[in-house]
Amino acid sequence: MITFQHFLDSRIFHMLVLRGGADGLNNEVSGINVIESVDLSKFCQANEIIISTGIHLSENTEALLELITALAQKRTAGLIINIGPYISKIPTEAITLANDLQFPIFEMEWRYRIADLLKLTFHFLNTHHERELTEEDLMRKLLFTDVQDHSLEKALEHFGFSKEDEKGIIICTPSSETQEITTYERIIRQAFSVRYKSFLRLIDNNQLIFLISRSHVQTPDIPFSRTVNSIFNQLQENYPTPTPLFIGMGNFYTDTKDLQKSLEQAKTVIKLSQQHKNPNLYKYTEIGAYKIIMAVENRDLIQRFYQDMLGSLVQYDQMHNTNMKSFLRIFIEEDGSTSKISKREFIHRNTVLYKVKKIETLLDADLSTPFTKTNLSIAFMIEDILSK
Repeated sequence: MITFQHFLDSRIFHMLVLRGGADGLNNEVSGINVIESVDLSKFCQANEIIISTGIHLSENTEALLELITALAQKRTAGLIINIGPYISKIPTEAITLANDLQFPIFEMEWRYRIADLLKLTFHFLNTHHERELTEEDLMRKLLFTDVQDHSLEKALEHFGFSKEDEKGIIICTPSSETQEITTYERIIRQAFSVRYKSFLRLIDNNQLIFLISRSHVQTPDIPFSRTVNSIFNQLQENYPTPTPLFIGMGNFYTDTKDLQKSLEQAKTVIKLSQQHKNPNLYKYTEIGAYKIIMAVENRDLIQRFYQDMLGSLVQYDQMHNTNMKSFLRIFIEEDGSTSKISKREFIHRNTVLYKVKKIETLLDADLSTPFTKTNLSIAFMIEDILSK
């Protein structure tokens, strides 16, 4: 997707001066059109850049405000005003409206010809469209094929990733399969554009996948968690009831062949985050003991541990159609707090105490001891991994 930010990052569009609507710089741009009156705005297409000399506006601020509103409603990408004899300066009211609508407006001096801008824009869009196809193809080869050669490293250099860069994968996925990730793409890209100088991106299986580099971080003093929280906050502001979004970051590697490992790590974070309904778990480095369990090659060993710790409870639930194992997981998550468990499960504290006693009998264990709770926590972690 090509955005206005790509235009500003390119030196060939130095004649464009942003005056308002900076929050809309990540709007998609797919074409360009010349419009000189509000009446003609009905012929505009979504994602088009609109250019105007203001010949029919003649310093009429109200008419300009009406045009900006109409273009924003048509979801055009933004407005470029050719400053000169018809509009000498963009009025403050127009800048304020553009900011409110998150609709970019630019000034371009009269000495720059609209015909030249049209030619530059068409060439820029065509060139970058081909580049985007190359970007998607490169991401797929890096992440989903066994082809790993020097040509991929050369391709990465074309996109600004050096051979020495520590690179990693970030996955963004909605919790519901019915929610299209593309709905949230603009907000996610905007947040990542602030944090990273550049990145590659791919949409696959309703997941937004990013390839990033540590050397491209523009806000090193701000933790990644703040970027994630800014995305969550923007979703809350823009959507009344947004589908929960899960974000997972894998480890960083210099060798490109390890990017598939980073991808799998990011997927693991997403899975664990979904299982625990914890969107604030988003880095592989933060999943703790799960890494140790996943590193155990002897699967029989961890399965036996799980069976020793929880097998009798699983069997009891199957025979009596109860939920003792699920209750025990909640007990562990709430660190045995009767009041918290009672509130979470909407049951009386006496019921909590009864179930705890019943589980202690079934497991022949004292749930108040830290060692027992640690072992049970590990058993549930094993369950999470085995169900992967």
